[in-house]
Amino acid sequence: MSEDKKDLFKDYVPEVLEFDEEIDGSDEHKIREEHLSTKEDLLKKLMDKNSNKRSYRQPIRTENEK
Repeated sequence: MSEDKKDLFKDYVPEVLEFDEEIDGSDEHKIREEHLSTKEDLLKKLMDKNSNKRSYRQPIRTENEK
C-alpha cells in the first residue's frame, strides 16, 4: 500500500455489531425455508402421482393415409 492509504486507516477501530431481531428480521429466513420445503414436498407428491400414469398419443394422421 502507498503511504496515503496507510494513513487513512491508521486510526480505524472495527465496531462490533449486535444482532437485533426487530431491526434485522428475526424469522424471515425461517419462513423462506418453510416455503421451500413445502414446495419440495408438493413437487415430490406430484412426481410420485404422475409416475404411475401412462399417457397415450393418437397416431399422427397424414393426407396419404386411407
